[in-house]
Amino acid sequence: MAVAASSELAFRAQLVVPEQRQLYDYWVGRADGRSMPGRGDIAPSDFPGLLPLISLIDVEPEPQRFRVRLAGTRLREVFDREITGAYLDDLDWGDMTEYWLSAYKRVVQAQKPAQGMVRGPRKAKEHLVQFWLRLPLSSDGKRVTMILCYDAFVPSAEAGEFQFDRQSVFASSGASVSF
Repeated sequence: MAVAASSELAFRAQLVVPEQRQLYDYWVGRADGRSMPGRGDIAPSDFPGLLPLISLIDVEPEPQRFRVRLAGTRLREVFDREITGAYLDDLDWGDMTEYWLSAYKRVVQAQKPAQGMVRGPRKAKEHLVQFWLRLPLSSDGKRVTMILCYDAFVPSAEAGEFQFDRQSVFASSGASVSF
């Protein structure tokens, strides 16, 4: 148990945006000692202020694909369209498609949260820095069937306060935005 608590603290320490820590703490609490909570354990009414930047991704096992079950209203602004119902591999990621698909696959395979930071999260949005968090959910307690996502977008000019000098950061186990 001490190892799990230690890895949770290490992962949490990597979360830059306060809302990421808020959602991660909520997810850990809802897991209640399990490796991950189920969708039924998550109540969006518990974090209403985060909903515009929240998405739920269904994991389809064979062949493995990821479908956006629900996307917050601010995500519509980033993608310049409604993405609810879309498959991730059909979205306009530009040269970031493999990056994003590997991030989701890693969450499913490891059955652990992942987080990172990316400059220019998609084509035509190079002026933004995206701080992302992916949290696995399970309907059967054994496999990842859904991923709870939180994405914060910060104009590149304001992202310097986070002191990142790499193109992207990817790790496993607040900010105002103008589009």
